[in-house]
Amino acid sequence: MYENMVDVLIYLYENYMDGEEQPPVDQSTLEDELSQAGFTNAEIEKALRWLDELAEGVERPHYQEDRGGSLRIYTEDECETLDLEARGLLLFLEQSGILDPVSRELVIERLLAIDHPLVSLEDVKWVVLLVLMSRPGREDAFSQMEELVYSEAVTYLH
Repeated sequence: MYENMVDVLIYLYENYMDGEEQPPVDQSTLEDELSQAGFTNAEIEKALRWLDELAEGVERPHYQEDRGGSLRIYTEDECETLDLEARGLLLFLEQSGILDPVSRELVIERLLAIDHPLVSLEDVKWVVLLVLMSRPGREDAFSQMEELVYSEAVTYLH
């Protein structure tokens, strides 16, 4: 039995978003499939709501494009959920050009929406991948992130 909403997102990505197979059109059929795969109803509901909120955030970004030279300061609440390693990964991805400021803010928003006291580095990587996949024009960054997600090597310095 899976315990984490992010596991549902990974399952959906690997089974439907990453391939040619389309998810069931009927949401109840999809929910039944996820339930049969071992996910709890609560985690399924959270994951589907999370994806809906991601789509809303992509359609109506609340953030303005950065003109460069700015520095992201994390709030106390963000620091509690995103440890130093997670924030370091986000900074690395932004400095590498994988994340732009709008994507970074969507990632932070979606990480906080996971509603875990502390998100793992793997969760950060998957959320970045899902955010980039949903943003038109970020295909190259998505490809780079996909390589990073499936790579076992550590790709950045602390």
